Amino acid sequence: MKTIGLIGGMSYESSILYYRIINEKVNSMLGKSHSAKILMYSMDFQEIRELQEKGQWNDAAEMMANAARFLELGGAEVILICTNTMHRMAAEVQSAVKVPLLHIADGTAKAIQAAGVKKVALLGTAYTMEHDFYKGRLIDDFGLNVLIPEEHDRKAIHEIIFEELCQGIVKPASRAVYQNVIRKMEAAGAEAVILGCTEIGLLISEKDSPLPIFDTTIIHAEAAVAFALKGIQTSAMNI
Repeated sequence: MKTIGLIGGMSYESSILYYRIINEKVNSMLGKSHSAKILMYSMDFQEIRELQEKGQWNDAAEMMANAARFLELGGAEVILICTNTMHRMAAEVQSAVKVPLLHIADGTAKAIQAAGVKKVALLGTAYTMEHDFYKGRLIDDFGLNVLIPEEHDRKAIHEIIFEELCQGIVKPASRAVYQNVIRKMEAAGAEAVILGCTEIGLLISEKDSPLPIFDTTIIHAEAAVAFALKGIQTSAMNI
């Protein structure tokens, strides 16, 4: 089993999900008392958030690259950035280490393609929805048609992520806001929705959405397990 390196803490709420999903998946596949080999570098999210708000992406990139270097020195054989937004500096992180970085958008796009979906709505932070580093990758590398909400809806989605979900606050009223946005995306022609922030799964699940969902946290965590167990005979399936 390979050792998985996680750059987490952005927020710690979603990092908890990564840790749980990865370990549950490994145990379900290997059985007995097996669990995953994981190293985590947990950032202080307030420091990251302030850099985001100031537009100091180069400083944030260096912090992320340093975290990746620490993980590699610690023995990580693959690295995950446990947040969609900070994949803005995926290239800088990958260039800082020799081990592979599993890009969160790639696994998500492959799952969408496998489902036969062509037009998909993207929900996430304002940075993820509005900047090109994420939706551009989905469009250019995978040929997907990506829709994003209207400006006032993007603002509401962003604020709920940062002011509630990142602090573990889950409100039914906020779920209703997201459901309303998803219905608008459905009316605009979306066939499915990407939960493009690793905290949104705390608020929205399949039963809450009129459209099929692609939860990036689950997809990314399971991709890490597939990498870590590649070539190992498992009780559940062959990877």
